[in-house]
Amino acid sequence: MTDPANLLDLTRTVLGAAVVETEVVRDQPIVTIAATSWVTAARRLRDSPELRFEQLIDLCGMDYQAYGNGRWDGRRFSVAVQLLSIQHNQRLRIKVFAEDDDFPSVDSVVDVWSGANWFEREAFDLFGIVFPGHPDLRRILTDYGFIGHPFRKDFPVSGYVEMRYDPDQQRVIYQPVSIEPREIVPRVVREEHYGDVE
Repeated sequence: MTDPANLLDLTRTVLGAAVVETEVVRDQPIVTIAATSWVTAARRLRDSPELRFEQLIDLCGMDYQAYGNGRWDGRRFSVAVQLLSIQHNQRLRIKVFAEDDDFPSVDSVVDVWSGANWFEREAFDLFGIVFPGHPDLRRILTDYGFIGHPFRKDFPVSGYVEMRYDPDQQRVIYQPVSIEPREIVPRVVREEHYGDVE
């Protein structure tokens, strides 16, 4: 297993201008790649003998809207990918930022790592990140008629509509949410000298 800094140097050498930034956080090497170079860089990460990241472990969307208590001034949406090289016993995190905050889009890597299929669908469903080139990009977790993307941090916790079965109409109907807003922070109740050592 190579030192994280050495792995980042090797990755910069293989990917060249596609690398935007590198860092090591808690011994985890992280490489930020330009969205325009993502698919080409993904193939190099998988195929180059020095790296051989043949396994995509995870892919998820990220929303930086409130990151750093609002001090973040970069792009809002990114895709984070966890890669594994079985041959070299290495792990690498890749970040790719969508270039447009209003219509986030990052090219699909299903042709590079087939395991990205469901992960990209999940990121599309929950964050609204579109993956051009995906063979079947559709919702995977929310209802077919659901409007919006739950993890965008701009959707109410209780939603806008609820559904229920109506026995008179003999079908499922949608209606405005009937949940009353309530305090969801649990109260901590402890005895007066709880935890004191005698």
